[in-house]
Amino acid sequence: QVQLVESGGGLVQAGGSLRLSCAASGRTFSTYEMGWFRQAPGKEREFVAAVSWNGGSTHYAGSVKGRFTISTDKAKNTVYLQMNSLKSEDTAVYYCFGGSDYEYWGQGIQVTVSS
Repeated sequence: QVQLVESGGGLVQAGGSLRLSCAASGRTFSTYEMGWFRQAPGKEREFVAAVSWNGGSTHYAGSVKGRFTISTDKAKNTVYLQMNSLKSEDTAVYYCFGGSDYEYWGQGIQVTVSS
């Protein structure tokens, strides 16, 4: 089993920045990919970004490309999401995921961007 714990959310003004962290514990060798989804009120959960744990390849949703950066710290078993130039439409609960088929999820963390 893998446990994922998110941190770093909060309230920020439009144009500002936040960095989310997701720390993995447990059987982390089974975490082939890690990343983030988000869910805004009344909307479906949507993909944000992901990183291959071994190869380091990344991919992003078009709506965040150029503004968000995903990275890893293997020594800390942690994945980060640096979010810059935040917009009100980035307001959502952000969920960290991990595994080979999205089998592990964090509890979610709120990000609110005020306009």
